[in-house]
Amino acid sequence: MRNLDILQQSMRAALHPRPAGRIGAVQDGLLRIDGVSHVARIGDLVSLRGAGPKLKAEVLRLDHGAVWALPDTPPEGVSLGRKAWLEEQPALAPDDSWIGRVIDPFGRPLDGDPMMRGAKPRSLLAPPLPAAQRAPLGRRLSSGLAVMNTILPVTEGQRIGLFAGSGVGKSRLLAHLTRNMQADIVVLALVGERGREVGEFVNRTLGPEGMRRAVVVAATSDQSALMRRRCAWSAMAVAEHFRDQGRSVLFLMDSVTRFAEAHREVALAAGESSALRGYPPSTMPAIASLCERSGPGLVGSGQITAVFSVLVAGSDMDEPVADMLRGVLDGHLVLSRDIAERGRYPAVDVSRSVSRCLPDAASESENALILEVRRLLGAYEQSETMIRAGLYVPGTDPVLDRAVKLWPELDSFFARAEEPGLQDSFNRLQLLLRRAGI
Repeated sequence: MRNLDILQQSMRAALHPRPAGRIGAVQDGLLRIDGVSHVARIGDLVSLRGAGPKLKAEVLRLDHGAVWALPDTPPEGVSLGRKAWLEEQPALAPDDSWIGRVIDPFGRPLDGDPMMRGAKPRSLLAPPLPAAQRAPLGRRLSSGLAVMNTILPVTEGQRIGLFAGSGVGKSRLLAHLTRNMQADIVVLALVGERGREVGEFVNRTLGPEGMRRAVVVAATSDQSALMRRRCAWSAMAVAEHFRDQGRSVLFLMDSVTRFAEAHREVALAAGESSALRGYPPSTMPAIASLCERSGPGLVGSGQITAVFSVLVAGSDMDEPVADMLRGVLDGHLVLSRDIAERGRYPAVDVSRSVSRCLPDAASESENALILEVRRLLGAYEQSETMIRAGLYVPGTDPVLDRAVKLWPELDSFFARAEEPGLQDSFNRLQLLLRRAGI
């Protein structure tokens, strides 16, 4: 019965009459299609087939008597008067059989094997769930990382940002979370990645263990801005499919920066101005609406725990995309190049990172332990230059004395990446402080 429903959907789509117009102008990278403005809608696709280059375009602007569409490839070879067919955006219909697969933003397989469509199409731009009907954040999740199991905990339904420059271990950390974070399903959005890195990430970094419960949605850097932007929306729609089944979903996106850049390209082509430090005004609502679709589900349903990575050039946490994202998330992890360069993985800068699920996600004794560790970390980092230069005299400051004694052990603890469970991590941290006489 289910296969029959899917077949009927495909037949209806194939038999749906498609109005056609003609290319009236090619200007500023856009195609003007005449003759379909009475039926075209924003977001519809335009298809050029037959003689000449075959390409698709998406409708961005509507004028009286004309439609303006952005092609997914450069319009070289497109001639005036060529026929163009108007099509609806293909619906995305996720299916449980997609687990373990790599797909493109239209739900087509990228791993060479045939793929089954689900019975229920989903909107790529679904509104977030009603805020007043959402469940609170859930239980604390084990991540397999000592630092995230203790000082920077993550709970079910929490949304956190992963802020990092290039080459500091961001992809490795995402792969670790894919394999080790507590969740039923993992949905991974690779937006604008290099083609070589997609295959390497899936086959080597994740491997069979990581793909066992994962769905990877990928749009490579050579693809159009439309495809790269759609990648994030499609991945979120897949995550919502599993959330609505009552499952706990881990959503990982790499990266929001490339999503914002793709949105900027599309928005500027549609006529928006670059008012916000190079980004159009619609960028912030686009990022916020994407993030708000994750998080806790309705009471009694599943939830989407989300990690959104942000590329920060030169560790500038005030660059536009990082600044936009920080305000809508429930915490952030900052990866430090200095820490990465001295060989510690994960290179989490604990002092600059925060989890907004605290203090509710930890017990009273655990919160006291976290506060003490942060106090000692702050004392050490504030005087680190003086300590390394040999200018600090022990006995001058009792707090700093304890911090100096604890620092090597604490640095090694933050590098632990094979933690068996939450309580074990806290017990180990507590034992570490006891050995240091704290």
